[in-house]
Parts: sequence; structure tokens; C-alpha cells
Amino acid sequence: MPARKATTQQAAQPETTAPRTAELADAVLAGDRRALARAITLVESTRRDHRADAAALLEQLMPHAGRSTRLGISGAPGVGKSTFIEALGNLLIDAGHRVAVLTVDPSSAISGGSILGDKTRMETLARRPEAYIRPSPSGNTLGGVARRSRESLLLCEAAGFNVIIVETVGVGQSETKVAEMTDMFLLLLQPGGGDELQGIKRGIMELADLVLVNKADGDLESLAARSARDYRNALGLLHPRSADWKVEVRTCSALSGAGIAEAWDVVLRHHEVLESSGELSARRAGQAREWMWSELQDNLIADLKEDPAVRKRLPTLEAAVSEGRMPAATAAGQLLEIYLDRHRERD
Repeated sequence: MPARKATTQQAAQPETTAPRTAELADAVLAGDRRALARAITLVESTRRDHRADAAALLEQLMPHAGRSTRLGISGAPGVGKSTFIEALGNLLIDAGHRVAVLTVDPSSAISGGSILGDKTRMETLARRPEAYIRPSPSGNTLGGVARRSRESLLLCEAAGFNVIIVETVGVGQSETKVAEMTDMFLLLLQPGGGDELQGIKRGIMELADLVLVNKADGDLESLAARSARDYRNALGLLHPRSADWKVEVRTCSALSGAGIAEAWDVVLRHHEVLESSGELSARRAGQAREWMWSELQDNLIADLKEDPAVRKRLPTLEAAVSEGRMPAATAAGQLLEIYLDRHRERD
């Protein structure tokens, strides 16, 4: 893989950054779980010096990533996502796979705190050496995906995990984020969730590659079957995400294990179909481009906020917007012009 040009931050430390991360990269490649945890903590850090180290680490590990099955799972709170992931993860490990689970817990908008209790909800899976569960706070990121989930996914692949599961907070307007980093989007629903699309956002259904109605056991088994028929009929009215794949709707019971193996068979068939048609590589290429633009936007905003001239003018413009004396678009334009003027002066 050809070396990429160093960023401004990387160029500032050419002799120190690579050696500092080389040992960590080797440990991650060797499957050292503590090293993997340190690597993910590094890429999640917002410190400028840590961002330079994280970029160097990813440069070294990316040639060893990309060979896993990436599965995104979403569903409303209480639908049984953690129980389903534990059942699926144990099944896959028994079949010889190594499974990494990236879970995102919602952070408080007030305190910023997060419970991060997914490991306790997947107790048996967390005890297995072939599994790695990493809970992260969602912070201020929309869609229930931590800002650095993409990097964490690549690190887990480099560490030798061949099935990566990304669990999102729940169904929301920005759940498309999970589809932008995985190969397959699995939507988990409850029995009796409403007739057809009632209570389910159309956009979420259109993203799904597989819909599973969970809790199909005991008294709910027949209701789950009826709900699956309703959702199947509803999907017939929506535009499919892929021209090569027809969305399937099935039932399962994460509690009893019924339907879990069949669900994985669907995941494998979906992967084979997309791979043979070339859509899988095209989808991942598109995700990489989206990642680049997302990073560019985040870095530009961070750099703009740190600009001395912008920081000097910011309180006045914020007050004008807050008091209704200036449109937000005007204030944003002025801040951007201040930022660009300073860079033009440097040139």
C-alpha cells in the first residue's frame, strides 16, 4: 500500500510519531487485547498530539484491515439487541470465528456521562477469549455511533477479528451512520410493533438489509410471525437499498436461540451476493470517501474554533445571534471569512 502524504500534524513530528506507535501497532497485530484497548483509547482521544499518533497508527495498521464481515445492528431500546448479539456472538465463536462488538451507549447531554453497561448485558460473551467487546459513549454524535467507531472497527480487524458487530443506540433520524461503516444493516424489531410501518421510520426500513422480529417465543411466537408478515408487506412498498439484494424478514428468539443460525446464513448470503456483483467493494469505497469528508469537516471546524481571530470575534457574534440581532447564517459567514483572511495572509 503506497504511503500517503503526511498531514500538517504528522509533519510536525516526523521522527517521533512513527516510532512511538510502531510498538503499539505490532502488539495489536499480535492480537494483544490490552494493546487493542490502548489503541482504541488513542483514536478516541481529542488531544491534538494524540490525533497525530492515532493517524500514524492507522497508517501502519490499515494494510492489515478490511478482511472482516461488518454487521451493523439497530433497534429500539428494549428490543433485545444485547441478548441477540450475545447469542449470535457465541454461535459464531463456536463455529471458529473471532468476534468484536463495538457498542455505543448514549451519553447524557447535560453531564456527558455514560453507563457503558454492555459488557454486563453480554456476560457470557464477554468471558470468551475469542470475543472483544468495546463500549464507547456516543457523546454529541448523532445516530448512536461514536465519532471514532470507524477507526475502532479497523483496529479490531487488524487485531484479527473477522466478524465486527456495530450496535447503535437505537432508532433515530441519523441511524444512517451505521450503514456508512458496515456491509450489512440488520434491524431488530419487537412483535406487535404496529401494522406495517406504524411507529417505524421509513428511512430506517429503507436502510435495512435484514429485518428480524425478535422475541418469537412462548406466547409471542404467533404474534411475531404476524408482525413479520406485516413488515414483509410494508417492505414491498419501499425502494430497496441494493438492486442485487431483496430484503428478508425473519423471526428469531435471542433468548432460546431459535432463528439465530438462520439469520447468520442470511448475512453470509448477503455478503456473497454483494461481493460477486462488485457492490461490496463499491460500498466500502463509498464509505471511505464519506469518512474522508467527515474527517475533513471535523478537523476544519476544530481548527476554526482554535483560530485566535475567530475566538476573539466569537463571543460578540454568538451574542448577536442569541439576541436575535443577526441571522445565524450571517454570523457563520463572518467567522468563516475571518478564518480564511488569516490563512490568505499567511500565503
